[in-house]
Amino acid sequence: MLKVFLVEDEYVVREGIKNNIDWHAHGYEFCGEAGDGEVAYSMIQKEKPDIVITDIKMPFMDGLTLSSMIKSEFPWMEIIILTGYEDFQFARTAIKIGVSCYLLKPVNGESLLKEVDALAEKIREKKAEREAAKRYEEEMRERTELDKRDFFNFLVKGGKNVPEIISESKKLAIDLTALRYNIVLLKIWSDKHDIGEYSNSVLKVEDGVRRIADDVGAIFFDFKVEGTALLFKGDDDTDIERRINKAIEKMKVLFSEYKHIRYFGAIGQTVERITEIHTSFDWASRAFAHLYLTSENAFLVGSKEGLRPENNVDILSEIDPKHIDRRLMKRFLRAGEESEIPIFLEEYLNNIGDNALQSKMLRQYIAMDVYFCVADFAENELGLTRKDVEEKFSFPGPEALSDEGSTQEFLLALLELSLKLRENHTLGRYHDVMREAVTYISEHYSDEELSLMTLAAHVNFSPNHLSAIFKQETGQPFIKYLTDYRMNMAKELLRRSSKKSTEIGSLVGYKDPHYFSYLFKKTQGVTPTQYRSMKRSDGEDA
Repeated sequence: MLKVFLVEDEYVVREGIKNNIDWHAHGYEFCGEAGDGEVAYSMIQKEKPDIVITDIKMPFMDGLTLSSMIKSEFPWMEIIILTGYEDFQFARTAIKIGVSCYLLKPVNGESLLKEVDALAEKIREKKAEREAAKRYEEEMRERTELDKRDFFNFLVKGGKNVPEIISESKKLAIDLTALRYNIVLLKIWSDKHDIGEYSNSVLKVEDGVRRIADDVGAIFFDFKVEGTALLFKGDDDTDIERRINKAIEKMKVLFSEYKHIRYFGAIGQTVERITEIHTSFDWASRAFAHLYLTSENAFLVGSKEGLRPENNVDILSEIDPKHIDRRLMKRFLRAGEESEIPIFLEEYLNNIGDNALQSKMLRQYIAMDVYFCVADFAENELGLTRKDVEEKFSFPGPEALSDEGSTQEFLLALLELSLKLRENHTLGRYHDVMREAVTYISEHYSDEELSLMTLAAHVNFSPNHLSAIFKQETGQPFIKYLTDYRMNMAKELLRRSSKKSTEIGSLVGYKDPHYFSYLFKKTQGVTPTQYRSMKRSDGEDA
């Protein structure tokens, strides 16, 4: 129910307007009255009416001054001016202020109600448009998150100057103003699933991490396909450390609510310049490689003194240097990325022993063990035949492992080939998933509840993962694809049927006719009615 407020210094006139119109019966709440503009302004700030009816000549503060102040603070309020002065200058000033209607006294209830009804319709239309715009922005959030992910990769790649970084950040309304920066990389998954698999509880935890980031003043980014990055800003080293520790404490409380949730976090080094953020990321990445080297939940700090826990950060369980754990290598082969290979391999070898590759016998043993681990992964998890494995992976002779450097080169090449084969295998799976996703959209586009979340659950991917794949495969975010699909179906119905636009909106997944009309005009440049008229004038069948 819309609210109406009256400002009139003549008591008899004020009582007449208030009592001679059955406001409630006509769908309005008469929320207050005042005898002058000064008293009225405070009451209007509290009541926030939709429509203000005010006299123009009053003591203490006149109607024009009041109207100007209202429009300055509440530009969405509609104002009706009442006056007994037939003065064009008053009318011109009122129009300039943004007053909606200018009525001469005496005004009867019927005329006033007619103007109020006209403004009410205008208010409802504006409200529907604001709500439609808000819904559109929320639906387009997926595109924003993808843009933010691209920006983060741009930021941590290095080699960019300050103007370039600031220019890109402003496009996304990201404020990078600070004296210190640090990065925390975070991976969350369920121990009921392998790293990277879909889990509803993981989504809830990630939403919680997003809220924690906002609370401590960090910027949340989706990192790679499955992962999170938090960019911390502060005034000095102590401020940054305080913010990170506060975030970690809050995250641990959050994680403890989900007994099956696994997590691993990596903290970089604090830097002073925007152009050095990539350095902080490099240190965090080095620590992040230990994700594949431990089964413990942990936050690990990357530092020049070596990887070390700090303050309230968890201590990683030690890995026995006398044993080579194939499970760690398998974990990396399943979920690692090509860019992580050098750091992972270095840390993998360090955890076996500082001098692991200096011994010829141990060097060959390690190389052979990694080789068999990779071959087993290729055969049993990528579906390669034994013959394919033997052709693609050949173990070198002793001369190729003659020293530490050549052995490292062999291991790097072996892991790179493995991840390339995994990527090719995964792309085949992605093509199958995308075919299923596109088919699902074509069959369910009329369902208003269709979303990235529901589609992700259907194909058993996380929303972030599916979003990245969808853009990679189709060249556009899911929501853009879905919107275009629905709009094309709507245009087909507008051209080929005589159904009303409200009915057509419902048939293509938009039960709210206001939102359908808003979205159609936003994407097509014309309203549904205008589009139909244009096509009919072009001679197409109705």
